[in-house]
Amino acid sequence: MLKLIKAQVASFTGTAIDFLTTIVSVEIFNLWYVTANIAGNVFGGIANFTLGRIWVFQARGEKVHLQAFKYIIVWIGNIALNTSGVYALTHYMSLSYIYSKVIVSVVVGIGWNYFLQKYFVFK
Repeated sequence: MLKLIKAQVASFTGTAIDFLTTIVSVEIFNLWYVTANIAGNVFGGIANFTLGRIWVFQARGEKVHLQAFKYIIVWIGNIALNTSGVYALTHYMSLSYIYSKVIVSVVVGIGWNYFLQKYFVFK
């Protein structure tokens, strides 16, 4: 249970960085929300990988480049799911990109990221 709580804290930290990057990119730098979402996913993913490896799963025994490779595989799926989900909810359902991002982040974070990180990346 402690590992799940730590994973959620790491996920929240990565998500906060992701959201901050996305919102600043759209609102201040006037980037398209899809491009901003990808940038947010990149910065949030770097933070989440680092916290997951060192703090959550304490997986420093495996070589970092192997973990990073596995993480990138999962991360590509994460970015594809997040970006397509945000686009679909924003474009087709006329939700704010921020609301779309919240909904998609929760679904993908729990249904995709946690399990793949626990059983594939940092096993």
